[in-house]
Amino acid sequence: MLTSLQNPLVKQLRKLQQAKERQHQQQFLLEGTHLIQEALAVGYPLQTVCHTEDWQARYPDLWQQVSQQAARVEPVSPAVLAAIATTVHPDGVVAVASLGQRPLPVPTRPKLGLLVDRLQDPGNLGSLIRTGGAAGAEGIWLSPDSVDPHHPKVLRASAGQWFRLPLSVVSDWRSAIGDWQAQGIQIVATCPTASLTYWQADFRSPTLILLGNEGAGLSADLVALADRQVQIPHFGPVESLNVAIVAALMLYEVQRQRQSGVGDGG
Repeated sequence: MLTSLQNPLVKQLRKLQQAKERQHQQQFLLEGTHLIQEALAVGYPLQTVCHTEDWQARYPDLWQQVSQQAARVEPVSPAVLAAIATTVHPDGVVAVASLGQRPLPVPTRPKLGLLVDRLQDPGNLGSLIRTGGAAGAEGIWLSPDSVDPHHPKVLRASAGQWFRLPLSVVSDWRSAIGDWQAQGIQIVATCPTASLTYWQADFRSPTLILLGNEGAGLSADLVALADRQVQIPHFGPVESLNVAIVAALMLYEVQRQRQSGVGDGG
């Protein structure tokens, strides 16, 4: 059992709490039983799994599965586990996996997806992934200056959908949007000054929804690239809605129109 915070493996894993170290080591942390279960369910390879004796006793079947599939399994003391984890009250297990092994590639001709520009809060991105998975999005595309998609809080907030919803970083929005439009995919931007409400737009054709930064929203350049702009009206003195709420409203309106065959305000 590993009990020292000075152990080389422990020191290496603690560094993965920082984005620059995740890029340097090409690894990231999976914290908690649920994420371990989701990773195993989709066959996502685990490199190292650290767990307490208490966790092993509580989840003997899962421990057996981890022992068979992970490259390395290490029992650790509660103090070591707490040092590796980023949560205040970890539940007894933390795993390490490799970057660049997304289980599903983003589709080249999506019928429904989210384009997200400069999102900064990891909890918001995790909630967005969870919402997208529930509401039928086929993928999420992020700008490179968004929050690290391998941030531990992103994975936790996604409630396991991180492993099931394709996610990609787009380096050149203008080129990517032009390619999608050439395929007949409409780009719809959320904009508070738009003349159309989101339920007045027609979403029956392939659609990618463009969402902006929590505080600043979308840049004028990106709004200009969209085929149409829509707003979500506010009926009270609220400055803005959470980005995951916006995504949910938009995605479920798309599904409503496609299942009913009625769109464009019909």
